[in-house]
Amino acid sequence: MAWNEPGKNGKDNDPWKQGGRDQGPPDLDEVFRNFGKKFGGIFGGAGGGNRGTSGGGSVSTVLLLVAIVAALVWAFSGFYTIKESERGVILRFGQYHTEVGAGIHWKPTFIDQVRPVDIASVRSFRTDGFMLTQDQNLVRVTFEIQYRVYNARAYLFSVVNADNSLQEATDAALRFVIGHSLMDDVLTRGREVVRQNTRQELETIISPYQMGLTLVDVNFRDARPPEEVRDAFDDAIAAQEDQERFVREADAYAREIEPRARGQVNRVMQEAEAYRQQVILRAQGEVARFQQLLPEYIAAPRVTRERLYLEAMEEVYSNTSKVLIDVTSGNNIMYLPLDQMLKGGSAGSGSSSALPVTPQRSLQESQNTAPRQDGIRGTTTRDGRR
Repeated sequence: MAWNEPGKNGKDNDPWKQGGRDQGPPDLDEVFRNFGKKFGGIFGGAGGGNRGTSGGGSVSTVLLLVAIVAALVWAFSGFYTIKESERGVILRFGQYHTEVGAGIHWKPTFIDQVRPVDIASVRSFRTDGFMLTQDQNLVRVTFEIQYRVYNARAYLFSVVNADNSLQEATDAALRFVIGHSLMDDVLTRGREVVRQNTRQELETIISPYQMGLTLVDVNFRDARPPEEVRDAFDDAIAAQEDQERFVREADAYAREIEPRARGQVNRVMQEAEAYRQQVILRAQGEVARFQQLLPEYIAAPRVTRERLYLEAMEEVYSNTSKVLIDVTSGNNIMYLPLDQMLKGGSAGSGSSSALPVTPQRSLQESQNTAPRQDGIRGTTTRDGRR
């Protein structure tokens, strides 16, 4: 039974016998009853309640509804999404807590804060300006830097602004390299060296800061002299390009000529080798022929000598159209025009005209007919006996 059950103003069942005037501990039944009435009012069950307390119950119901709605909004506001190319850096009460990958996550709002960082995309910026070279000349240089983030925590907290810090470091490195280079190298043939030196110097500068950035590429976009001397430098650059073109053409011509010359050398060497083999084989054939003639010569020396002489004379006379014959019995020399004799013989047998004979020849034929025949016969015999 409740300690303060209604009836007789609650005096009979008061365990402290204090009466209605005294202040005692709170009545738990009354507290639970009032709480139940409030919840009943939320769901439309306020019919048995006291009318005097209906105003306070309405205010409490509104506050409870507001609290529930606020709790739901707070819970749903904690959901967030991290893209595939990003990393989420979680700050708990403003201090680094952890990192999360791609996907849907939840955080307690007003407690955790998420800062997404793109670590996959390649970022770029350009830097340019007038710079002084080592030989005290002024040039305008333009560079493009490409980089990306590989450490999200270092990118956010190592320096105040990593992107601006990288730009300032690039400007410092570029001015240092240009200041230690000649203007001709910057404008013409030394651009690649300047680019490589700038990248090395930039990496050296940003390495101690641990900014969480890595260089992808450093591009030398342009290098121009001041406008007052621009035309002269354009002519110099054109001459440099012509020189490089001529060198390439000369290299191509050398690569074309060299194989051809090597081929000619090989051909000449092969021809020389073939000629050597031909001479050797011909000499061997002559030796073999003379070795075969030796037994014949031993058996009949005179006949063999005459045959060799006749073969040799036949070979000599077949290659000439004029023959001079020395007559031993006189001082005259006979001349036989074989070319005219051959032409006359091929003119035809129907022609009755004789061959044209020179006066010298007719005189020799009339005076020295017999000696000529004897001389021919005697010369042949005498040479054959030799």
